[in-house]
Amino acid sequence: MNTISIAGRKIGSEHPPFIIAEMSGNHNQSLERALEIVEAAAKAGAHAIKLQTYTADTMTLDIDGRDFYIDDPDSLWHGNSLYKLYQQAYTPWEWHKPIFDRCRERGMICFSTPFDETAVDFLESLDVPCYKIASFENADMPLIRKVASTGKPMIMSTGLATVAELDDSIRVAREAGCTDLILLKCTSTYPATPDNSNISTIPHMGELFSARLVFQIIH
Repeated sequence: MNTISIAGRKIGSEHPPFIIAEMSGNHNQSLERALEIVEAAAKAGAHAIKLQTYTADTMTLDIDGRDFYIDDPDSLWHGNSLYKLYQQAYTPWEWHKPIFDRCRERGMICFSTPFDETAVDFLESLDVPCYKIASFENADMPLIRKVASTGKPMIMSTGLATVAELDDSIRVAREAGCTDLILLKCTSTYPATPDNSNISTIPHMGELFSARLVFQIIH
């Protein structure tokens, strides 16, 4: 496998593991808590923080009924619409710069998962060093093309994608200009049990896509 560089840090099989702390919505709509997460991650030895960049309007429709309403009584979010859930979980865009700045102060890399093309434009304004493609967006070809066109390294989750779907996504990313591509082994159950983690998928993906990937890591 090859070595790539993200913000000056070398990543590959010949180098130490690259540890990424996922912030996601764990800030609970508090910038102070978000910055505390950065501090805790730095203290724990993480090399990077990953955010998610979207708004409720770019993720779903403001509808309370049918497929847009969480009616599973066992769900933590029972009684919420998807729109209201994303309003609670998203990281306000005006918080990104202070979080990026705090990461740099602590010697950490900060990057994000964009969920639409406007998020890519915004992250480019912050000079993000790389991008993550989420599991449910790995078949979003316009988004993959947009990210690939930046020339930045791309980390793509596999999630529930089929081999054929991954082949299409990798081809599109390469054709659009991505030279440093990491395929992330990801099991779309939380928490993932040993029985369904299927980590043998990692060498299998390496064999299938070795000519077009940098390396594979587990999520």
